[in-house]
Amino acid sequence: MLYSQVCLYPPAYEAPPNVITSAELEARLSPLYERLKLPEGRLELMSGIKERRFWDKGTKPSDGASQAGKKALAAAQTSPEEIECLIFASVSRDMMEPATASFVHNRLGLPEKCHIYDLSNACLGFLNGMVMLANMIELGQVKKGLIVASETAENLVESTIRHLLTDTSVTRKSVKSSFATFTIGSGAVAMVMGSRSHNDTGHLLKGGAIRANTSHNNLCKGGQGASEGILMATDSEELLKRGVETAALTWKDFTTELSWNAEEINHFFNHQVGRAHASLLFETLQLNLEKNFATFPFWGNVGSVSAPLTLAIGVEQQILHPGQKAALLGIGSGINCLMLGIKW
Repeated sequence: MLYSQVCLYPPAYEAPPNVITSAELEARLSPLYERLKLPEGRLELMSGIKERRFWDKGTKPSDGASQAGKKALAAAQTSPEEIECLIFASVSRDMMEPATASFVHNRLGLPEKCHIYDLSNACLGFLNGMVMLANMIELGQVKKGLIVASETAENLVESTIRHLLTDTSVTRKSVKSSFATFTIGSGAVAMVMGSRSHNDTGHLLKGGAIRANTSHNNLCKGGQGASEGILMATDSEELLKRGVETAALTWKDFTTELSWNAEEINHFFNHQVGRAHASLLFETLQLNLEKNFATFPFWGNVGSVSAPLTLAIGVEQQILHPGQKAALLGIGSGINCLMLGIKW
């Protein structure tokens, strides 16, 4: 897929107020660690994640999304009346029905003549939203739209801790499937996209490539348990292997589609899973790890928010300069992979 008329505006994010260290989570799990004789510090050592952020109790996905959306509108110098499409793209939602986008739409005061819907695809949701909105812009259906995402990890982490401390059948082997849960954090991000013919920001979405490898859709599964609450089971090692395997194929398509090579890309903003993921991904794709802008040590894995949040922080810190090329590398359970090219 290639685009010629799609402009990006500076992305914005909202940081949850509570910083939770890996050491704090392990302290809460100390009875389990003692019973299974697990070494302290393994969470940070294995993931490279020192801390993550959590919302205050009772915060809904629409709350964080609305806050980030308001900041994105301000950064884009865009009034709510100009937005013709709103996409809410998180794993987390306020409820099954109606769409969480409806709450964000109302809170931001967006116009009635506005496409609104939820789009969910594990950690790829926001990038998928960028593609959907870009297609509408390219076709001339809308001049300007807004994508928002807000993940709330608190309930998942709490229910997992409760499960691990009460289920005496958990072993050193079976506990591994819960490890990925403790790498997850919360956060919100938003970005305005628009038509180049309407207003050329100079920041262009150039195109991208996508692949699905759904023969491995059983490697990360999350949902409501019978009594424990929300739980997630992840085969982290196999998911890492197969995800990077899928990314390698997607990277070939990406470079061919855009006629880009690794050397001319100035920065990479990838989905933040942890240290092992970044190292294997860049080694397999033969990319310069020094070009990777990492946020996982202080944010953890923020699901659909992760890659765009990393881009937003990179823009905020002036890592990405006008005229430079950047690649957003997204991998989500399922397995899905989506890579997007930006000329900033």
